[in-house]
Amino acid sequence: MLATTRTAFLQRTRWQRLRSLTMISVSASMVTATLLLTLGLFALLFISAMEWIFWIGEGGSADVASRLRDIALARPGLESSVIGLVPAIVGTVALVMLMTLFVAPLGVATALYLSEYARDTWYTQLIRISITNLAGVPAVIYGVFGLGFFVYGLGGQVDQLFFSDRLPSPTFGTPGLLWAALTLALVNLPVVIVAVTEGLDALPEDLRQASAALGATKNETVFYAVLPAAMPSVFTGLILSIARAAGEVAPLMLVGAVKFAPSLPVMTTAPFIGLEQKFMHLGFQLFDAALF
Repeated sequence: MLATTRTAFLQRTRWQRLRSLTMISVSASMVTATLLLTLGLFALLFISAMEWIFWIGEGGSADVASRLRDIALARPGLESSVIGLVPAIVGTVALVMLMTLFVAPLGVATALYLSEYARDTWYTQLIRISITNLAGVPAVIYGVFGLGFFVYGLGGQVDQLFFSDRLPSPTFGTPGLLWAALTLALVNLPVVIVAVTEGLDALPEDLRQASAALGATKNETVFYAVLPAAMPSVFTGLILSIARAAGEVAPLMLVGAVKFAPSLPVMTTAPFIGLEQKFMHLGFQLFDAALF
């Protein structure tokens, strides 16, 4: 009896060890293949870039410094066939910063309300499910909504109320940086809410009970105990939204991103940022370069 049990145990252990080795081998093979594919892609892009930088025309020489300067600092304009990366980077940074100003407070506040203040009813569950579903809606749908609601609807009303002397030439009733930031805020708001809500729900209930036992009020518990403990989830949601905003192309093509912009959306004098201006976006430029 004892010998039979020992034999069965050894066979089971041997099988588990074999299965573990198989899983490790498969995982290592997949990771290696992914790394090789990624390195090959980067090598191909690097070689293509070097070929352009060091390209020598008929009877000419490779002006490396001039080409690198064009890559970095060439100003946008309709008369120029060369566009530098700096204007696109500036436009992307301005867009992301403006979007974060809308997303961060509203997303965190909504997550705090749903997790800490709202009662667990069917209505609250419906709201949570709706927010989760909105996080999976294609971004181009938000772009169409932003074009119709923000640009033509809200922007047209702003022009009639505050810039009627400039009509029929629109000021805010045309795609621009502000409407692009608001559209991307709608795209990324569900992502932030879901990430922060999951972080808040994962906190142990003992944390809230211990704070209440020390005499803290509900608001004090939320803002001085719960929210600091959930900061990793808050930063995770914000980082995901920033990364998505920096890489989105489809909605921006409808609400403000252009290939050529006559000027940068940021200025050295007040109001320091042109909310109504069209702008260049790094993702859009890379998308355009890949096509043409």
